[in-house]
Order: sequence, then structure tokens, then C-alpha cells
Amino acid sequence: MRFVVKRLLLGLVLIVSASVALLLSDLGRRTAVARSMPHIGLLQHASTMLLDEGTRGAIDGLAEKGFVDGKTIVINKFNAQGDISVGSSIAKEMVNSRYDLLLTMSTLSLQAVANANRNGKIVQVFGLVADPVVAGVGISRSDPLDHPRNLVGIGSFLPVQDAFRIAREMFPDLKRVGVAWNPAEANSRAFVEKARGVCQGWGIQLLEANVENSNSVLEAEDSLVARGAEALWIGGDVTVSVAADSVVLVGRRAHIPVFSITPGKPDRGTLFDYGADFYQIGKQTGELASRILRGADPTQIPVTNEIPIHFIVNTTALKDLRQQWRIPDDILRRANVVVDEAGIHNQTTAGQNKQPAAGPK
Repeated sequence: MRFVVKRLLLGLVLIVSASVALLLSDLGRRTAVARSMPHIGLLQHASTMLLDEGTRGAIDGLAEKGFVDGKTIVINKFNAQGDISVGSSIAKEMVNSRYDLLLTMSTLSLQAVANANRNGKIVQVFGLVADPVVAGVGISRSDPLDHPRNLVGIGSFLPVQDAFRIAREMFPDLKRVGVAWNPAEANSRAFVEKARGVCQGWGIQLLEANVENSNSVLEAEDSLVARGAEALWIGGDVTVSVAADSVVLVGRRAHIPVFSITPGKPDRGTLFDYGADFYQIGKQTGELASRILRGADPTQIPVTNEIPIHFIVNTTALKDLRQQWRIPDDILRRANVVVDEAGIHNQTTAGQNKQPAAGPK
């Protein structure tokens, strides 16, 4: 009897041992597969339509090059929800994690991760950045290849001068434009400095009001109206863009138009938006990231400036304006999207969608 029991116990031990060996072997294979799949950490500064579109474009750009999230790559997405300190904390965690590449969408996210990644542990690819040079992360304006060895990306300096030119075409007597902006945003400072030069050359007074967060935008815009603004301009400022509805509200109450270089929902109430197609910029950023993942040397890739133009004109915003703004026919023909009483109309315009990539001077 004891002999039979011992035989049974020995058989059970052998079965259990074999099962454990098989499980460990399978786990090893799964772990090897999981580790062979690239992992990307993606940081987005805030939830705005433009940043969301850019992030979607980056993920699509990766997918078109064979890096499909959940199948051939793992993308962990993070959002600072507009809080700079939160973004810095997330950036530190991302750098300390075992990512194969870090992807940042916006100037503030570029700065947060670059500062946390100063020792160059991980390659960082950036997009949706107005002026990478003023971000203060070691990128040269004179030499596109002069950048940190682990940092490369795409700049997109939005067309400030062209936006003001369009405003003057719609209202030649324009003399005072108001803008609220956050001095903590390097990209916003670059746009405002560009606008100052443009306005000075054209005899326009640029009225400015500083904001620290989106909650203070409404009050700042009201102050600009009180100082005599004839139009309100939304520059490439994330803080203000989050509160774009507040800017439009102030404009409606004062019967003055709002225009921007950050296209949002076509029917949000701005008279026109002349800026970049953030989805396409994001897509180009994703394609660049795929090159790095396939072994391209970041030090041999220049930092470029790309501006695929997106132009929205809203004719319904002319209603009840206190001054004689008008939309010339040639502007309507140039627009990608036109909004009128009948709805939103997408247009295909020859030669409209690209602009020479000229950064800030």
C-alpha cells in the first residue's frame, strides 16, 4: 500500500513540476514578446480640440508606418490637464520608466520632458511646438541639425502676419486689436512679439492683457474691450485657447469680431481662423517618431518648420458688428471651410493647403 502511495505522490510531483515548467516557459515567451514590442510615452499638455487633433494625428502617423497601438506598439498617453506642475511630475515619471521613445505634443510638454530628460536617457520627439528655439531646450535657429542628440521634432510657427493681413482686408480702418496671453508660455510670447512688430508696421495698436490661467481670461478680455479694442485676437496660447468660448462671448457682447491663428470648431463664433492643420502636423510628428523607432539617428535629422494651412471663415459672425467688417470674395475662395446660415461647408482649394515653412524672424 505504501509503495502504491509513493508511486502516486511521485507521479503528482512530476506532473506539477512539468506544469510549472510549461507555465514558466510560456510566461517567458510572453514576456519576450511584450518586451520586443516598442513602448512609447506620450505627453499632451491639455485637452483642447487642437491638441487632441494633433495627438490623434501622431498616433495615426505611427500606425500608417506599421506601429499600431496595442498590436505592434504600446502607447501610454498622459495629459497634464493644463497644469504645468502636473506636467513636470508626469515628465519625471515618464523618463524614469522603461520607454523606447518619448513623444510630446505642445511647447509646455516639450519643455517638461526635455528638462526631466537632460541626461539623454531616452530619445524625445516633439510636435505642435510654435518655436522650438525659444523653448530653451538647446535648439539652434541658425543650424537645423544643432540640437541635443536625443531631441528632435517639428516646429510650426503659426502665420501671425497673414492673420493680421486678412483682418485688415476685412476692415481696412482697423486700429486697435486686443490679445490676452500667458507669459509663462514661451510659444505665446513668441507669437505676441511677432504681432507687436506686425502691428507697429501697419499702424495698429496691440492692446495686451496677461493671464495666469483660463479662469482669468474672461476678465482680461473685458479689460481689453474697455480699453477700446476693435477686435480680439486669439494667438497660439494654450491657456487662452482652452477658454476660447469666453473670448467669443466678450466679443459678442461688445459687438466686435474675434479672429485667431488656432482653428477650432468652425461654428464656434470666431470671424476667421487662419492657422495650421494640427492633425497633419501631428501625423508628420508620428511619422518622424516611426523613423527613430526603426533606427534612424536623431543627430542626423534636422528640426524643421512645417505649416499645413487650415483657413476657416464664418460669415455669420458678421452679424451685429458695430463697425463695417466685410468678407471679400477672394477670401471666401481661399478658405478650406466656410460657415454661413445654411451650415458648414468644406471646400477644396488649389494651392491653399501649404505655406512655405518660414519660422520667426
